[in-house]
Amino acid sequence: MNFQAGFIAVVGRPNVGKSTLTNELIGQKLSITSHRPQTTRHRIHAIDTTDNYQMVFVDTPGIHIGSKKAINAYMNRAASSTFNDVDMILWLVEAGKWTKEDERVLEHIGKVDVPVVLCVNKIDKLVKNDQVLPYLQKLGEKFQAAEVFPLSAFKKAHSSALRSLILKYLPQREAIFDADYITDRTEKFVVAEFIREKLMRNLSNELPYDLTVEIEKFELDGRMYRIAARVFVDKASQKSIVIGHKGEVLKKIGEESRLSIEGFLEKKVFLELWVKVRQGWSDDKRALASLGYD
Repeated sequence: MNFQAGFIAVVGRPNVGKSTLTNELIGQKLSITSHRPQTTRHRIHAIDTTDNYQMVFVDTPGIHIGSKKAINAYMNRAASSTFNDVDMILWLVEAGKWTKEDERVLEHIGKVDVPVVLCVNKIDKLVKNDQVLPYLQKLGEKFQAAEVFPLSAFKKAHSSALRSLILKYLPQREAIFDADYITDRTEKFVVAEFIREKLMRNLSNELPYDLTVEIEKFELDGRMYRIAARVFVDKASQKSIVIGHKGEVLKKIGEESRLSIEGFLEKKVFLELWVKVRQGWSDDKRALASLGYD
């Protein structure tokens, strides 16, 4: 057999760049990104298939400390359960930084017996060489990775070199998914995530953590998708913030979401958004399960 395939976990603390790296490695936008920690809430398989290999990148929520809500417990479980089900790990850290959450990731990685590539992001922030080597030495004292891969930015040259490095450790195996798959998630799931991304990017402070999105209608009408989505918030006061003065905020979020969804589905989209209060949803296991956090 001259074909390689396997699962590659992309792990790290919140907001270190896991989803951005995953998107670069598969060559298209799938995982949502924002400057906010804990943007990724679910484990997502992002699939890159060629004639010679199939790389199944497992984009995970960031392992985090502190919050006691049911949704945070769900995200930590989704992330930590990944370590035992993969063929190798890409562990993303930020150059010059080491936090308690990085330490928590290290605790999990230390328990598994698969190759780990330590990807050091934003290495260009350590301007002088005499800063880079001490940092890498400190990381080496904490953990002996199979490889260390510095990233100065997410560029095509880097993603190509990293894919070549992954092939050193990817097992010989038949393809796991059909060649035309880019994810094991449904189109409805991805669409809901794109809407949530625009909400997170447009709303300030803590509000993005108190909302989620549910797709209520997803229909192909000729050459156009007709999609209706409901945005759930935790408090009545948050509903007016999401809608904005004369509906301007929700309209902007809707327009940005529609453009992203059209790019993903490659068809015209008619999108309707509503906002509804569902108090305490993020700390209610039954509510989380009904909203897809299972």
